[in-house]
Amino acid sequence: MSKQIFVNLPVKDLNQSVEFFTKLGFSFNPQFTDETATCMIVSDDIFVMLLTHDKFKTFTPNAICDATKSTEVLVSLSSESRTAVDDIVSKAIAAGGTTYNEPQDYGFMYAHGFQDLDGHIWEIMYMQPSAVNQS
Repeated sequence: MSKQIFVNLPVKDLNQSVEFFTKLGFSFNPQFTDETATCMIVSDDIFVMLLTHDKFKTFTPNAICDATKSTEVLVSLSSESRTAVDDIVSKAIAAGGTTYNEPQDYGFMYAHGFQDLDGHIWEIMYMQPSAVNQS
């Protein structure tokens, strides 16, 4: 059975968030986009719904946390190379995001990340294919 993942993230300014993620190379599905939400395409099976706070509140009875002060989720995405990891982090910083740590080099795995305009943490990582058990 094929699975898809939809990550829902609250954003303070939808237009600014779309502009930010567009600069990182992401595209959006206009079929699921309006003034309250947009569907960011990460891959064929991974999507991030960026939702205004008012829209996000319709999906949860809990308060929206301030991701600049508390961590509600770490979004981790794989990348095709170490260079690609550094490239997307550089683009994120240039587009107004912030870095929160130094690159992590574990030999077989390399990771670095950024915080988006709302403080959500995005970990970008590359793992050498030989390190992944193929069984």
